[in-house]
Amino acid sequence: MKKILVLMASLLALPVTAGEVTNPYLRASAPGAPNSAGFMVISNPTDQELALVRAEADLAKKVELHNHVNDNGVMRMRQVEKILIPAQGQVELKPGGYHVMMMGLNKQLKPGEQETLTLHFSDGSSQTLSVPVKKVQPMMQAGGHKMQHDMAGGMKKEMHKH
Repeated sequence: MKKILVLMASLLALPVTAGEVTNPYLRASAPGAPNSAGFMVISNPTDQELALVRAEADLAKKVELHNHVNDNGVMRMRQVEKILIPAQGQVELKPGGYHVMMMGLNKQLKPGEQETLTLHFSDGSSQTLSVPVKKVQPMMQAGGHKMQHDMAGGMKKEMHKH
């Protein structure tokens, strides 16, 4: 009985896990496409701010954290050092916003497959996820504008015609 009580006490003393990931997916890639991206919702149920500081995936030569920024009317992707997740809050990594960028793919990502992605957080914790690959439309709607890649690799805003 004493062992059971000690075990229960130790289980109750476990900290709440920060960086809870829901709805993760990777964008399917066209044959020969060099890049893809990962999206998800990361929740932080703790009372301390948390940050996603790094991601790893064997399927790409380079994995970075990115965001889209408006650069004189042109939406461009920029690498960010970290993605903050507020205490008792969440952040959504989504097309047109924060995302995990995978560059130099060593294979085509096909819908229905599962790939491994490891996330590293500012509190020293990490999570390795099995993430589904999904087909994502290349065009994004943002505030009545269409966003599409320009030749420089950024995003170009065009007026949506009604």
